[in-house]
Amino acid sequence: MNINMENYYSTRKNIFERIQDASTATKILMSLIMACFTGIMAQIIIPLPWTPVPITAQTFAVLCSGLLLGRKYGCLSQILYVVLGIAFIPWFGGMTGGLEIFLGSTCGFFIGFIIASYFIGAITDKYAKARNFTRMALVIGVANFALIYIPGLIGLALWMSLTQGATVGIVNLLMMGLVPFIAGDIVKILGAASVSKVFLPKD
Repeated sequence: MNINMENYYSTRKNIFERIQDASTATKILMSLIMACFTGIMAQIIIPLPWTPVPITAQTFAVLCSGLLLGRKYGCLSQILYVVLGIAFIPWFGGMTGGLEIFLGSTCGFFIGFIIASYFIGAITDKYAKARNFTRMALVIGVANFALIYIPGLIGLALWMSLTQGATVGIVNLLMMGLVPFIAGDIVKILGAASVSKVFLPKD
């Protein structure tokens, strides 16, 4: 059993170091693959009748991008997801794309994806001891609920004001853009923290 665990730890560290030491071209390719994964997860969608912001699974991919690719290339994966979605790939939620969708009710969330991926990647890169389940769950929780939702809610409020002519109160804004997503986000946070525990070395 000890031998098997030693092999597991050794293999995990070797894979992590190979990713870190990969060529720039390989890392860009991995970023593109992660952007594709984000686009696939964005198609798992549950519309809500009282808000233009749907429940999707893409946040899990966003959180994992920083974990697995680090701050630079995890962030790049989300930039690619947004830019290619605007340009020509319909991989935003519900197989949509284009500038109009990007500038819609979820614009702030797209921006938050980029910020959150960079933040998680920065912690993962710099602090090996933070890669355990509990610490990483806290880091990911901050990224999810602060770095994604703050710009997301600001963007939603601006969209409501500019396109609907409505000033949304803070309670209604939270009900439209935060509260319905908390339970699912906790599951995604715990899932991403599990990815960190299983796949990332702690030294």
